[in-house]
Amino acid sequence: MTDSQPLVVAFDLDDTLAPSKSPVDPRVAQQLVDLAGRVEVAIISGGQIGQFRSQVVDNLPDAGDALAHIHLLPTCGTAYYRHNGTEFALLYSRDLTDDEKTRALTAVEEEAKRLGYWETDTWGPILEDRGSQITFSALGQAAPVDAKKAWDPTSEKKSALRDAVAARVPDLEVRSGGSTSVDITRKGIDKAYGMNQLAAETGIALDDMLFYGDRLDEDGNDYPVLAMGVTCIAVDSWEDTADKLDALIAQLPPRA
Repeated sequence: MTDSQPLVVAFDLDDTLAPSKSPVDPRVAQQLVDLAGRVEVAIISGGQIGQFRSQVVDNLPDAGDALAHIHLLPTCGTAYYRHNGTEFALLYSRDLTDDEKTRALTAVEEEAKRLGYWETDTWGPILEDRGSQITFSALGQAAPVDAKKAWDPTSEKKSALRDAVAARVPDLEVRSGGSTSVDITRKGIDKAYGMNQLAAETGIALDDMLFYGDRLDEDGNDYPVLAMGVTCIAVDSWEDTADKLDALIAQLPPRA
């Protein structure tokens, strides 16, 4: 990194910047704006753009010109949004075909039922078509954080389901997502893909990027970023991220 200081700071969302599916704390919201006044800021998550808006964008303090330096990459970078001066607008979306969606939805439902992971008491739909990603959420999209943490604390269920679905749709990418989710996209698309798109859009090399994530273990959905050689900071909660950001922001000069 240039003078050991990053030019891009990127983040996972759930359990890194905020509790799963929950708004960012005001402390983190201010830190994101402060960072964007110094470097490019990116958020890469398996969630869809609606979650980015409700969890992050809608909770940012008056950011002024800083919004132009925030990059949103929902569904693991299969879509990319930049601020155009008025709103966060779509740059691209790598949507699945109807056939890919049908096969993915069928495979994940049938394998979840076969493995005994298909719950009947849920908080909203288990399956979601996000356009560029099919997502299985074992307890539903709106499940409370405590229930989700209790469902698969060792990630054994998610890993078993991921492997079973991957065998059914070998032409697609199947990954463990959040605490109860499995995500399916086009082959070769994961958070490393999103980081490469970020490099292409900004013209900033991966060596000058820093990434914060809570799932950097080999089975985690943040691991592809570590594996591609980007400098990564492991965190275990949004509070941990916020504490580490205090130290980072203090080292970075404001943008001239």
